[in-house]
Parts: sequence; structure tokens; C-alpha cells
Amino acid sequence: MPDTESLDFDKMRESAGQAASMLRSLANQDRLLLLCQLSQEELNVGELEERLDIHQPSLSQQLGVLRREGLVDTRRDGKHIYYRVADPRVLALLQTLYQLYCAE
Repeated sequence: MPDTESLDFDKMRESAGQAASMLRSLANQDRLLLLCQLSQEELNVGELEERLDIHQPSLSQQLGVLRREGLVDTRRDGKHIYYRVADPRVLALLQTLYQLYCAE
């Protein structure tokens, strides 16, 4: 039977892997900008393209990465697909980044 110390280390290693994966996703300027916008409200591709001046196919590629990583969810409404931040941990990280880099 494993001791408590090794269980804590195993959990820490797993958590570090999850955090590293999320940080890799955030380490792209376009994805970070997308998440910043989506932290404020749900938006469709056209709205994101207009606000951020990120054009196809780069926009679709970056949204695809965010979907695969589970950082955004989608909702279809007619012809439009709306994106929103899926993970509350991402919102917490974005809030911290805003305080560190954007707040006056």
C-alpha cells in the first residue's frame, strides 16, 4: 500500500501536468486574445474576427486548439456557432493576468 507522501506527490505531478497543458494553450497571443474576449461574453466566429482582426484560417485553427484542450465550449444557433470559456480555472487565470498586465 502506497504511503500518503507518495500519493500527494503523484497528485501533484498530475496537477502540474494539467497546469502545464493549460499554460501551453494560453502561451499563444491569438488564443489568449480569444479567451480574453470570451471571458467577457459568448461570441460567434464573425464577431471574434471583427473584434480581434484575426482572420480565417488562423481563427478557426486557434479556436480548434481551444476546443480540443477543453478550454471553450460551443453552442449552435442557426448558422452560427457561439463560443464561451468552458473551464472556470481559465477565467481565474485570465483575471490574474488582467490584474498583472492590463489593469491600471
